[in-house]
Amino acid sequence: MSNNPVLDSTAIENLRALSPDDGDAFLREIIGIFIEDTPRRIAELHACRASGDTPAFTRAAHSIKGSSSNVGASELRLVSEQLEHTARKHGLDETCDVMVAELEAAFIRARDELLKLV
Repeated sequence: MSNNPVLDSTAIENLRALSPDDGDAFLREIIGIFIEDTPRRIAELHACRASGDTPAFTRAAHSIKGSSSNVGASELRLVSEQLEHTARKHGLDETCDVMVAELEAAFIRARDELLKLV
């Protein structure tokens, strides 16, 4: 587990500010999409690692980075950014396996914290 906060409260407040009068309906929708989509991206990471598809692997990591940033999942954003850069620079080696496991754990922490908000 990293020393980075799981969630960025400022990002959460920014999402709430986009639709302040909806009782957090927009926030729930965005969080729901994130929680539904991220496991698919993680499955992509595993499939791309198995097939050796570095470009698709880095795109999946980049996608996770962007979506986690959107919902304020700061720890997950950092891990996915590091994974993206590592894969681009070094390809898909054993380091990526360790980092994907770290990413999965960061997603679970982010998911659990986001679910507390809604």
